[in-house]
This record gives sequence, structure tokens and C-alpha cells, in this order.
Amino acid sequence: MPDKSDSTQRRKKEHIELCLTDKVSFKKKKNGFEKYEFVHDAITEVDLRKITFVTRFLKKKINYPFLISCMTGGTQKAGNINAQLSAAANELNIPLGIGSQRQALENDKYLETYKVIRKNAPKIPILGNIGAAQVVGMKSFKSVNYLAEIIKADAMVVHINPAHELFQKNGEPYFPSLLKKIKRLIKELKIPVIVKEVGSGISKKAAAKLIEAGVFGIDVAGAGGTSWVGVESLRNNENIAPDFWDWGLPTDYCIKEVSKLKKKYDFVLIGSGGINTSFDMAKAFALGADLAASARRILIELDRNDAEGVINLIKSWFDDLKKIMFLTGSQTLREIKKNKLIRKEEIY
Repeated sequence: MPDKSDSTQRRKKEHIELCLTDKVSFKKKKNGFEKYEFVHDAITEVDLRKITFVTRFLKKKINYPFLISCMTGGTQKAGNINAQLSAAANELNIPLGIGSQRQALENDKYLETYKVIRKNAPKIPILGNIGAAQVVGMKSFKSVNYLAEIIKADAMVVHINPAHELFQKNGEPYFPSLLKKIKRLIKELKIPVIVKEVGSGISKKAAAKLIEAGVFGIDVAGAGGTSWVGVESLRNNENIAPDFWDWGLPTDYCIKEVSKLKKKYDFVLIGSGGINTSFDMAKAFALGADLAASARRILIELDRNDAEGVINLIKSWFDDLKKIMFLTGSQTLREIKKNKLIRKEEIY
């Protein structure tokens, strides 16, 4: 019989190769940030020298509220990627999320591709990763604690991906009792749980249910970046209807709506989904995100210019963010959330 692990690692390898191209982008739907302009403050009094991005995340000090998001795992090629990304994240002192650790539950063939992350980045927040389909199928969560231990994780991400599983060949679109299982996982796991989508977004209603279940954070991962329905269409050479390829709620809508829950709940809101530029990132903060995150844009930069390219890219984004804060009269990121965006339709 074929080794299930070989099938998993082959799929992960194909995912990486496809995500290094623009073929997997949404066809027509965008992240939504293009609908907004920043409100210029002609009498700004912001002191650029006093702007700082240092904050705390998962009880650790980080230099920038930015997460290199989950991309790779379970294949030999991921070892080099994880080594370089962890080195870059360590240099920047920012959190790093890894791709699905599902393969590590099948055998220990690629354990070093995961363990290298903590070796290269001993002090930064590291986020483990397991799929909702796997969580639903578990009777015990000892294996998730094992996955966390492999990388000395500070939190575990549960990625929810119904559209992806639905269109993935041999996928697992079966999520009965998901919320109950997440509640149990939170009780049994030794570290906080963050729930993220993979590119179709999380609505306000879904986020509220997850927060009430006890999750530490929500990563909306909205539509407009990478289409995982598209990834599976390309992997299997299948024609999928454009409306399914573009399925999901745009990132701007998700951030704006989920941030309204801050009035009632205490949680960390991560804005991701098509964060490809400094202005995308700045608008994610302005709409309410506590952290911004990016995956494929970072992977492409790594492929082109190695870890140094990733470091320079993220630093340049935050240099731009300082300029945007100056021009909008925002001394802090908290201030940039206070009516610093206007919809273009109100201007033109």
C-alpha cells in the first residue's frame, strides 16, 4: 500500500511550488483595501522619532506587530524554507507561524524540518499548526501537545478550511462538532489556541462563536490573496467555476466586522489575506487589526532574495507605515484606528 505520509509530503511540495507563482491568486475578487484612502492631516504634529512598534504577543516582546504566516510543513523542501524564515523572524524579533504539522503525526521522517525553526529562533513566538479536519477526528489531544513540543510552540493555530477541503482531491470536508472539539482542545492544550482561515475569511458571527469557545486569537485570512480552491484546481488540472475560485469574504470586511467584537471580548485580531504591500498592511491596522500577517508574498520574497530579502522587505513596510502615521496624524497604532480611513466613494 502507498505510504500516506508520502502522499502528504507530495501534496505539500506541490502547494509550495504553486504558491511561488501568481497563478493561485483570486481571479476577480480583491482584498478590499483598494476601496479606501487615508485621511491626510495637513497639520500633523506626529514626532517620527517617537514612533515605536514594540509590543507584546504571547507574553513575549516583539519589535513589530507582524506575523510571518503559516506556509510550509511536511516536505523536505520545507526544511530550507523554515530554516531561512526562522532566521529572518529571529533577526526581526517577530512571530513566525509554520505550516500544517499533520505530516508529523504520520511519521518522524521530516521532524527536522520543523525542529530547525526553534533552533534558529530561540526566543520569538512560534505558532504551531493543525487542521480543523484533524482536530475533529481526534479522540484525544495528546498528539497536539506533541506537535507543540516539537517546536516549543507558544500557541497552536487551528486552520479552518472548508472550501479548500471541499475542492481538494481526497479532501476531508467533514467538520461535525468542530466547536465542541475546539473547546476541548483549548482545555487540554498547554498553550493558547488561535484559529485562522486560509483565504476565505472569518465572519463576525463565526468569530464570536470561536471567541466564546475560548480561543486566544482570530486570524481572519480573508479573500483576495491566495485562493486554495484555485491551488487545488491547478494541482489536479480541474476546471473550477470562477465563483468558487473566488469564494470568500474580502479581508477588509472581515477585519472591520470582527474588530467590532473588541467592545465585548478580549482577543487578538490578526489581519491577513492578500497583505502584499506596506499600504495593505497599514490599512489592516487602520481597520482594527492588532497584528498583520502575510504568507505567499513573504515566500516569494524568500525565493527571490533569501532571508535577507525578507528582512529588508518587512523593515521597508514598517518604514512606510511610519510615514503613513506621520501623514495621518497618528502617533501610535492605536491612533491610526481612529477614523483615519475614508471610502473612495465619499471622495470622488
